[in-house]
Amino acid sequence: MLKITQHVEEFEGATASEIPDDLIHCKKPVILRGLVTQWPSVRENKQGADQVTRYLLNFDANRPVTACVGSNEEFGRVFYNSDMTGFNYRTVRMSLGDALKRILNNRFIEKPQTLYVSSTNIDHWLPEFRTENDLNLDRQKPLVSIWFGNQSRIAAHFDFANNIACAVAGKREFILFPPEQINNLYIGPLDFTPAGQPVSMVNFADPDFSAFPKFQTALDNAQSAQLNPGDAIYIPSMWWHHVEAMDPFNILVNYWWRNSPEYLGPPLGALQHAILALRDLPTEQRAIWRDLFNHYVFEATDDKFSHIPQNARGILNPINAEAAKNLRTNLSRYLT
Repeated sequence: MLKITQHVEEFEGATASEIPDDLIHCKKPVILRGLVTQWPSVRENKQGADQVTRYLLNFDANRPVTACVGSNEEFGRVFYNSDMTGFNYRTVRMSLGDALKRILNNRFIEKPQTLYVSSTNIDHWLPEFRTENDLNLDRQKPLVSIWFGNQSRIAAHFDFANNIACAVAGKREFILFPPEQINNLYIGPLDFTPAGQPVSMVNFADPDFSAFPKFQTALDNAQSAQLNPGDAIYIPSMWWHHVEAMDPFNILVNYWWRNSPEYLGPPLGALQHAILALRDLPTEQRAIWRDLFNHYVFEATDDKFSHIPQNARGILNPINAEAAKNLRTNLSRYLT
């Protein structure tokens, strides 16, 4: 068991119907105890897994979901296979009802197969669920997803979006690391990942400190949080988080939103393009391009471009939706 001495702080004053602005713009993770205890789904869960399952199926749109099915020898770890030629699970399409039924039927098996349905858009698969179970985040225009399964362990990863994750059923443990811990988490490939985001290669259930010695430094800077049904956690953009669903039946609902317009696109794509275009240049050229990136991107200020008439600055002006569209058209010529 990992020894983590720092615990995520608790935030006072948030309710499902009133999320304070100072939480929305918080720069560190916080626990929101009891945030969604009044959701009908959480109340139904108090009557048992069968009861909350029946409640969920009231909203079922009868569209198949994608489930990760893993060996019972993996103890819930959703990860790569042993030689990293693929993953340690297979994906199976099944109905929402069948997925929930399999999880329920496996509750009393000592070592069940992992069955994990991740990041499933609630409005598409469970329309009307949010009429009774929701957070007041309309201004943020969040993407709202449901996650369910039996015991699972999801490797430490980051999300570009801010996140409020709400536990409906089952206990969950989060281990969180600030963004600057990237060098101590031993991150895997960028373009070959279990779920789209790069993940830590460390097995948190049994870390090999001889293979990953800097991981101890990451743990020294880690924070832990345990959620019970009705609790929630706010995770800021780019914080690394390892998530373990601890019970035989678990449901989580999460809200993702970004603090910048959607038309700006995902920064991870820009990172991959930079690897393509810049990383393998000669050292002296990379240094020049680093200075260019600082000038135009990371340290860009209006005074650096004040000598150019504003109407002639093009993409040096703040990007709006039309400029973003034109820029993508121009960029497409460089990606052929």
